[in-house]
Amino acid sequence: MKFHWFLPTGSDGRTLTTGMRGVHGPGHDTALGSVAGSDRHRSPDLRYLTQIAQAAEHMGFDAILTPAGTFNEDPWITCAALAQETEHLKFLVALRPDAISPTLAAQMAATFQSQSRGRLLLNIVTGGDPAEQARFGDHLDKPARYARTDEWLTVLRGAWNPEPFTYSGAHYDVRGAAVFSPPDPAPAVYFGGSSDEALPVAARHADVYLTWGEPPADVAAKLERIRELAARTGRTVRFGIRFHVVARDTADQAWAAAERLLTGIDPTHLARVQATLAGIQSTGQARQSALGTAYRDSGRTSDLEVYQNVWAGVGLLRGGAGTALVGSHQEVADRIAEYAALGIEEFILSGFPHLEEAYEVGEGVLPLLGADRAVAVGR
Repeated sequence: MKFHWFLPTGSDGRTLTTGMRGVHGPGHDTALGSVAGSDRHRSPDLRYLTQIAQAAEHMGFDAILTPAGTFNEDPWITCAALAQETEHLKFLVALRPDAISPTLAAQMAATFQSQSRGRLLLNIVTGGDPAEQARFGDHLDKPARYARTDEWLTVLRGAWNPEPFTYSGAHYDVRGAAVFSPPDPAPAVYFGGSSDEALPVAARHADVYLTWGEPPADVAAKLERIRELAARTGRTVRFGIRFHVVARDTADQAWAAAERLLTGIDPTHLARVQATLAGIQSTGQARQSALGTAYRDSGRTSDLEVYQNVWAGVGLLRGGAGTALVGSHQEVADRIAEYAALGIEEFILSGFPHLEEAYEVGEGVLPLLGADRAVAVGR
Protein backbone atom coordinates (compact mmCIF):
# COMPACT_ATOMS: atom_id res chain seq x y z
CA MET A 1 0.00 0.00 0.00
CA LYS A 2 0.99 3.60 -0.61
CA PHE A 3 -0.16 6.49 1.52
CA HIS A 4 -0.39 10.11 0.44
CA TRP A 5 -1.31 13.31 2.25
CA PHE A 6 -3.13 16.47 1.08
CA LEU A 7 -1.88 20.04 0.67
CA PRO A 8 -4.55 22.61 1.64
CA THR A 9 -3.69 25.36 -0.84
CA GLY A 10 -7.08 27.05 -0.32
CA SER A 11 -6.98 27.37 3.46
CA ASP A 12 -6.76 25.26 6.58
CA GLY A 13 -8.36 25.28 10.00
CA ARG A 14 -9.49 23.36 13.05
CA THR A 15 -13.15 23.12 12.04
CA LEU A 16 -15.01 22.77 8.76
CA THR A 17 -16.55 26.20 9.31
CA THR A 18 -13.27 28.05 9.89
CA GLY A 19 -11.04 26.57 7.22
CA MET A 20 -13.47 27.05 4.35
CA ARG A 21 -12.10 26.72 0.86
CA GLY A 22 -11.51 30.11 -0.71
CA VAL A 23 -11.73 32.20 2.46
CA HIS A 24 -8.57 34.29 2.25
CA GLY A 25 -9.92 37.37 3.95
CA PRO A 26 -12.38 40.20 3.24
CA GLY A 27 -13.79 40.10 -0.26
CA HIS A 28 -12.70 36.55 -0.97
CA ASP A 29 -15.82 34.57 -0.13
CA THR A 30 -16.76 31.79 -2.52
CA ALA A 31 -20.12 30.40 -3.53
CA LEU A 32 -19.72 27.93 -0.67
CA GLY A 33 -19.89 30.87 1.69
CA SER A 34 -18.42 31.87 5.00
CA VAL A 35 -19.60 31.81 8.59
CA ALA A 36 -18.78 33.73 11.72
CA GLY A 37 -15.22 33.04 12.78
CA SER A 38 -14.03 31.98 9.33
CA ASP A 39 -11.27 34.59 9.54
CA ARG A 40 -9.47 32.25 11.94
CA HIS A 41 -8.30 30.10 9.06
CA ARG A 42 -4.64 29.42 8.29
CA SER A 43 -3.54 31.13 5.10
CA PRO A 44 -1.79 28.86 2.59
CA ASP A 45 1.45 30.79 2.49
CA LEU A 46 4.63 29.01 1.52
CA ARG A 47 5.96 28.79 5.08
CA TYR A 48 2.88 26.93 6.28
CA LEU A 49 2.63 24.67 3.24
CA THR A 50 6.32 23.84 3.64
CA GLN A 51 5.64 22.70 7.20
CA ILE A 52 2.88 20.38 5.97
CA ALA A 53 4.99 18.96 3.13
CA GLN A 54 7.93 18.34 5.43
CA ALA A 55 5.66 16.76 8.07
CA ALA A 56 4.22 14.43 5.42
CA GLU A 57 7.70 13.49 4.29
CA HIS A 58 8.89 12.99 7.86
CA MET A 59 5.94 10.68 8.60
CA GLY A 60 6.65 8.49 5.58
CA PHE A 61 3.86 9.53 3.22
CA ASP A 62 4.76 8.77 -0.40
CA ALA A 63 3.24 11.87 -2.01
CA ILE A 64 1.08 14.91 -1.38
CA LEU A 65 -2.00 15.78 -3.45
CA THR A 66 -2.25 19.42 -4.50
CA PRO A 67 -5.67 20.57 -5.78
CA ALA A 68 -6.47 22.86 -8.71
CA GLY A 69 -9.15 25.53 -8.99
CA THR A 70 -9.88 29.21 -8.68
CA PHE A 71 -9.77 29.29 -4.90
CA ASN A 72 -6.52 27.41 -4.48
CA GLU A 73 -2.97 28.55 -5.06
CA ASP A 74 -1.62 27.32 -8.39
CA PRO A 75 -0.45 23.72 -7.91
CA TRP A 76 2.45 23.84 -10.39
CA ILE A 77 4.10 26.88 -8.85
CA THR A 78 3.42 25.74 -5.30
CA CYS A 79 4.81 22.25 -5.82
CA ALA A 80 7.86 23.53 -7.71
CA ALA A 81 8.66 25.65 -4.66
CA LEU A 82 8.04 22.80 -2.21
CA ALA A 83 10.21 20.42 -4.22
CA GLN A 84 13.15 22.58 -3.13
CA GLU A 85 12.20 22.14 0.53
CA THR A 86 11.81 18.34 0.47
CA GLU A 87 13.98 15.42 -0.55
CA HIS A 88 11.91 12.42 -1.59
CA LEU A 89 8.23 13.39 -1.18
CA LYS A 90 6.38 13.13 -4.50
CA PHE A 91 3.87 15.69 -5.71
CA LEU A 92 0.49 14.61 -7.06
CA VAL A 93 -0.30 17.77 -9.03
CA ALA A 94 -3.86 18.37 -10.20
CA LEU A 95 -4.19 19.29 -13.88
CA ARG A 96 -7.29 20.61 -15.64
CA PRO A 97 -7.54 19.85 -19.37
CA ASP A 98 -9.78 22.90 -19.80
CA ALA A 99 -7.05 25.24 -18.55
CA ILE A 100 -3.87 24.18 -20.35
CA SER A 101 -2.89 22.66 -23.68
CA PRO A 102 -1.68 19.05 -23.54
CA THR A 103 1.61 19.86 -25.27
CA LEU A 104 2.43 22.65 -22.80
CA ALA A 105 1.43 20.36 -19.94
CA ALA A 106 3.73 17.67 -21.36
CA GLN A 107 6.61 20.14 -21.44
CA MET A 108 5.96 21.40 -17.91
CA ALA A 109 5.66 17.86 -16.58
CA ALA A 110 8.89 16.80 -18.27
CA THR A 111 10.73 19.76 -16.77
CA PHE A 112 9.28 19.17 -13.30
CA GLN A 113 10.20 15.50 -13.50
CA SER A 114 13.77 16.36 -14.48
CA GLN A 115 14.29 19.12 -11.92
CA SER A 116 12.68 17.16 -9.05
CA ARG A 117 14.50 13.92 -9.89
CA GLY A 118 11.37 11.94 -10.71
CA ARG A 119 8.94 13.18 -8.04
CA LEU A 120 5.96 14.19 -10.18
CA LEU A 121 2.56 12.45 -10.37
CA LEU A 122 -0.43 13.86 -12.26
CA ASN A 123 -4.04 14.02 -11.10
CA ILE A 124 -6.30 14.75 -14.09
CA VAL A 125 -9.40 16.76 -13.15
CA THR A 126 -12.03 16.99 -15.89
CA GLY A 127 -14.30 19.22 -13.80
CA GLY A 128 -17.98 19.28 -12.98
CA ASP A 129 -18.83 22.67 -11.47
CA PRO A 130 -20.41 24.86 -14.19
CA ALA A 131 -19.40 28.10 -12.43
CA GLU A 132 -15.80 26.94 -12.05
CA GLN A 133 -15.65 25.78 -15.67
CA ALA A 134 -17.00 29.13 -16.84
CA ARG A 135 -14.26 31.00 -14.97
CA PHE A 136 -11.78 29.25 -17.24
CA GLY A 137 -13.82 29.98 -20.34
CA ASP A 138 -14.97 26.37 -20.65
CA HIS A 139 -18.60 25.90 -21.64
CA LEU A 140 -18.56 22.31 -22.90
CA ASP A 141 -21.19 19.91 -21.62
CA LYS A 142 -20.22 16.85 -19.63
CA PRO A 143 -19.87 14.32 -22.50
CA ALA A 144 -17.76 16.79 -24.48
CA ARG A 145 -15.53 17.50 -21.49
CA TYR A 146 -14.68 13.83 -21.08
CA ALA A 147 -14.19 13.42 -24.82
CA ARG A 148 -11.72 16.31 -24.65
CA THR A 149 -9.95 14.75 -21.66
CA ASP A 150 -9.63 11.51 -23.65
CA GLU A 151 -7.87 13.37 -26.46
CA TRP A 152 -5.88 15.52 -24.04
CA LEU A 153 -4.35 12.47 -22.38
CA THR A 154 -3.61 10.91 -25.75
CA VAL A 155 -1.65 13.99 -26.81
CA LEU A 156 0.05 14.35 -23.42
CA ARG A 157 1.47 10.84 -23.54
CA GLY A 158 2.23 11.16 -27.24
CA ALA A 159 4.34 14.25 -26.65
CA TRP A 160 6.47 12.25 -24.21
CA ASN A 161 7.43 9.77 -26.95
CA PRO A 162 10.99 9.88 -28.29
CA GLU A 163 9.61 10.68 -31.76
CA PRO A 164 7.46 13.74 -32.64
CA PHE A 165 3.76 13.01 -32.22
CA THR A 166 0.99 14.07 -34.57
CA TYR A 167 -2.69 13.86 -33.72
CA SER A 168 -5.93 15.20 -35.15
CA GLY A 169 -9.22 14.95 -33.28
CA ALA A 170 -12.36 16.87 -32.47
CA HIS A 171 -10.63 18.97 -29.80
CA TYR A 172 -6.89 18.94 -30.62
CA ASP A 173 -4.86 19.06 -33.80
CA VAL A 174 -1.12 18.88 -33.09
CA ARG A 175 1.75 18.37 -35.52
CA GLY A 176 5.05 17.00 -34.29
CA ALA A 177 4.38 17.44 -30.57
CA ALA A 178 7.52 16.81 -28.53
CA VAL A 179 9.37 17.81 -25.37
CA PHE A 180 13.03 18.72 -24.90
CA SER A 181 13.69 15.53 -22.98
CA PRO A 182 11.03 12.83 -22.42
CA PRO A 183 10.38 12.34 -18.69
CA ASP A 184 12.02 9.29 -17.19
CA PRO A 185 10.01 7.84 -15.67
CA ALA A 186 6.84 9.23 -17.19
CA PRO A 187 4.64 10.63 -14.41
CA ALA A 188 1.89 8.24 -13.37
CA VAL A 189 -1.60 9.45 -14.30
CA TYR A 190 -4.26 9.47 -11.55
CA PHE A 191 -7.84 9.87 -12.70
CA GLY A 192 -11.20 9.95 -10.95
CA GLY A 193 -14.80 10.03 -12.10
CA SER A 194 -17.93 8.00 -11.41
CA SER A 195 -20.10 8.80 -14.40
CA ASP A 196 -20.69 6.72 -17.50
CA GLU A 197 -18.66 9.28 -19.43
CA ALA A 198 -15.72 9.12 -17.02
CA LEU A 199 -15.22 5.39 -16.51
CA PRO A 200 -14.19 4.45 -20.09
CA VAL A 201 -11.68 7.33 -20.16
CA ALA A 202 -10.22 6.14 -16.89
CA ALA A 203 -9.97 2.59 -18.19
CA ARG A 204 -8.08 3.76 -21.29
CA HIS A 205 -5.66 6.17 -19.65
CA ALA A 206 -5.38 5.92 -15.85
CA ASP A 207 -2.44 4.33 -14.14
CA VAL A 208 -4.34 4.80 -10.87
CA TYR A 209 -8.12 5.14 -10.76
CA LEU A 210 -9.25 7.27 -7.82
CA THR A 211 -12.56 7.03 -6.00
CA TRP A 212 -13.90 9.10 -3.15
CA GLY A 213 -14.63 7.23 0.06
CA GLU A 214 -17.92 5.32 0.05
CA PRO A 215 -19.12 2.16 1.82
CA PRO A 216 -17.05 -0.87 0.72
CA ALA A 217 -19.82 -2.49 -1.33
CA ASP A 218 -20.21 0.64 -3.45
CA VAL A 219 -16.46 0.96 -3.91
CA ALA A 220 -16.16 -2.72 -4.87
CA ALA A 221 -18.82 -2.36 -7.56
CA LYS A 222 -17.09 0.65 -9.08
CA LEU A 223 -13.68 -1.04 -9.08
CA GLU A 224 -15.08 -4.12 -10.75
CA ARG A 225 -16.53 -2.03 -13.56
CA ILE A 226 -13.19 -0.31 -14.13
CA ARG A 227 -11.43 -3.67 -14.19
CA GLU A 228 -13.84 -4.92 -16.85
CA LEU A 229 -13.49 -1.80 -19.00
CA ALA A 230 -9.70 -1.82 -18.72
CA ALA A 231 -9.51 -5.52 -19.60
CA ARG A 232 -11.33 -4.83 -22.86
CA THR A 233 -8.44 -2.58 -23.89
CA GLY A 234 -5.77 -4.98 -22.67
CA ARG A 235 -4.88 -2.82 -19.67
CA THR A 236 -4.77 -3.17 -15.91
CA VAL A 237 -5.36 -0.26 -13.54
CA ARG A 238 -4.31 0.30 -9.94
CA PHE A 239 -6.82 1.79 -7.52
CA GLY A 240 -6.71 4.58 -4.98
CA ILE A 241 -9.21 6.14 -2.58
CA ARG A 242 -9.59 9.59 -1.01
CA PHE A 243 -10.55 9.90 2.67
CA HIS A 244 -10.27 12.44 5.44
CA VAL A 245 -9.18 10.90 8.74
CA VAL A 246 -10.04 11.59 12.38
CA ALA A 247 -8.00 9.10 14.40
CA ARG A 248 -7.19 9.22 18.10
CA ASP A 249 -6.02 6.87 20.84
CA THR A 250 -9.62 5.90 21.60
CA ALA A 251 -12.83 5.80 19.58
CA ASP A 252 -14.54 8.22 21.99
CA GLN A 253 -11.79 10.78 21.50
CA ALA A 254 -12.01 10.42 17.72
CA TRP A 255 -15.78 10.89 17.56
CA ALA A 256 -15.56 13.90 19.87
CA ALA A 257 -12.95 15.39 17.52
CA ALA A 258 -15.23 14.71 14.54
CA GLU A 259 -18.09 16.51 16.29
CA ARG A 260 -15.84 19.52 16.87
CA LEU A 261 -15.22 19.80 13.13
CA LEU A 262 -18.85 20.88 12.81
CA THR A 263 -18.58 23.52 15.54
CA GLY A 264 -20.56 26.63 14.64
CA ILE A 265 -22.58 25.05 11.85
CA ASP A 266 -25.60 27.18 10.98
CA PRO A 267 -28.68 25.59 9.32
CA THR A 268 -29.02 28.49 6.87
CA HIS A 269 -25.38 28.23 5.90
CA LEU A 270 -25.66 24.46 5.58
CA ALA A 271 -28.65 24.83 3.25
CA ARG A 272 -26.76 27.34 1.10
CA VAL A 273 -23.74 25.05 0.80
CA GLN A 274 -25.90 22.06 -0.08
CA ALA A 275 -27.74 24.06 -2.74
CA THR A 276 -24.40 25.03 -4.29
CA LEU A 277 -23.13 21.46 -4.27
CA ALA A 278 -26.38 20.23 -5.81
CA GLY A 279 -25.64 22.35 -8.88
CA ILE A 280 -22.34 20.63 -9.61
CA GLN A 281 -22.47 18.31 -12.64
CA SER A 282 -20.47 15.55 -11.02
CA THR A 283 -21.74 12.05 -10.42
CA GLY A 284 -19.10 11.57 -7.74
CA GLN A 285 -20.15 14.77 -5.98
CA ALA A 286 -23.79 13.66 -6.10
CA ARG A 287 -22.83 10.34 -4.52
CA GLN A 288 -20.87 12.12 -1.78
CA SER A 289 -23.71 14.54 -1.07
CA ALA A 290 -26.27 11.73 -0.92
CA LEU A 291 -24.38 10.14 1.97
CA GLY A 292 -25.51 12.98 4.23
CA THR A 293 -29.20 12.67 3.38
CA ALA A 294 -30.17 10.93 6.64
CA TYR A 295 -28.59 13.70 8.70
CA ARG A 296 -30.35 16.44 6.75
CA ASP A 297 -33.64 14.66 7.40
CA SER A 298 -33.07 13.95 11.11
CA GLY A 299 -30.45 16.41 12.33
CA ARG A 300 -28.73 13.57 14.21
CA THR A 301 -24.96 13.47 13.81
CA SER A 302 -25.06 9.70 14.38
CA ASP A 303 -26.84 9.38 11.02
CA LEU A 304 -23.63 10.56 9.32
CA GLU A 305 -21.91 7.22 9.99
CA VAL A 306 -22.73 5.54 6.69
CA TYR A 307 -20.59 2.48 7.39
CA GLN A 308 -18.54 1.38 10.37
CA ASN A 309 -16.04 4.21 11.01
CA VAL A 310 -17.00 5.95 7.74
CA TRP A 311 -18.43 9.40 8.51
CA ALA A 312 -20.07 11.68 5.95
CA GLY A 313 -19.84 14.85 8.02
CA VAL A 314 -17.21 16.60 5.89
CA GLY A 315 -19.52 16.57 2.88
CA LEU A 316 -22.05 18.72 4.71
CA LEU A 317 -19.88 21.79 4.24
CA ARG A 318 -17.31 20.99 1.57
CA GLY A 319 -17.30 19.86 -2.00
CA GLY A 320 -15.11 17.03 -3.18
CA ALA A 321 -14.15 14.26 -0.80
CA GLY A 322 -16.90 14.25 1.83
CA THR A 323 -16.19 11.22 4.01
CA ALA A 324 -13.76 10.58 6.84
CA LEU A 325 -12.47 7.49 8.57
CA VAL A 326 -13.25 8.09 12.25
CA GLY A 327 -12.17 5.92 15.15
CA SER A 328 -9.27 4.74 17.24
CA HIS A 329 -5.95 4.30 15.47
CA GLN A 330 -6.56 0.57 15.32
CA GLU A 331 -10.11 0.97 13.99
CA VAL A 332 -8.96 3.29 11.22
CA ALA A 333 -6.16 0.89 10.34
CA ASP A 334 -8.70 -1.95 10.21
CA ARG A 335 -10.94 0.01 7.83
CA ILE A 336 -7.97 0.81 5.59
CA ALA A 337 -7.13 -2.89 5.54
CA GLU A 338 -10.74 -3.66 4.60
CA TYR A 339 -10.57 -1.31 1.61
CA ALA A 340 -7.17 -2.72 0.69
CA ALA A 341 -8.75 -6.16 0.51
CA LEU A 342 -11.05 -4.82 -2.23
CA GLY A 343 -8.00 -3.93 -4.33
CA ILE A 344 -7.29 -0.39 -3.14
CA GLU A 345 -3.53 0.09 -3.20
CA GLU A 346 -3.18 3.84 -2.62
CA PHE A 347 -4.81 5.99 0.07
CA ILE A 348 -4.93 9.78 -0.16
CA LEU A 349 -5.62 11.01 3.34
CA SER A 350 -6.10 14.37 5.03
CA GLY A 351 -7.25 15.93 8.29
CA PHE A 352 -8.07 19.28 9.86
CA PRO A 353 -5.73 20.97 10.42
CA HIS A 354 -3.41 19.24 7.99
CA LEU A 355 -0.17 19.90 9.84
CA GLU A 356 -1.13 18.35 13.18
CA GLU A 357 -3.15 15.55 11.60
CA ALA A 358 -0.22 14.49 9.40
CA TYR A 359 1.59 13.59 12.61
CA GLU A 360 -1.51 12.05 14.20
CA VAL A 361 -2.06 9.70 11.26
CA GLY A 362 1.63 9.16 10.60
CA GLU A 363 2.41 8.22 14.18
CA GLY A 364 -0.82 6.51 15.17
CA VAL A 365 -2.17 4.73 12.08
CA LEU A 366 0.53 4.06 9.50
CA PRO A 367 2.76 1.97 11.80
CA LEU A 368 -0.19 -0.40 12.36
CA LEU A 369 -0.30 -1.12 8.64
CA GLY A 370 3.25 -2.40 8.26
CA ALA A 371 6.68 -1.92 9.73
CA ASP A 372 7.89 -0.36 6.47
CA ARG A 373 5.60 2.63 7.16
CA ALA A 374 7.86 3.81 9.96
CA VAL A 375 9.01 7.43 10.23
CA ALA A 376 11.07 8.32 7.21
CA VAL A 377 13.96 10.11 8.92
CA GLY A 378 17.14 9.24 7.08
CA ARG A 379 15.35 7.19 4.44
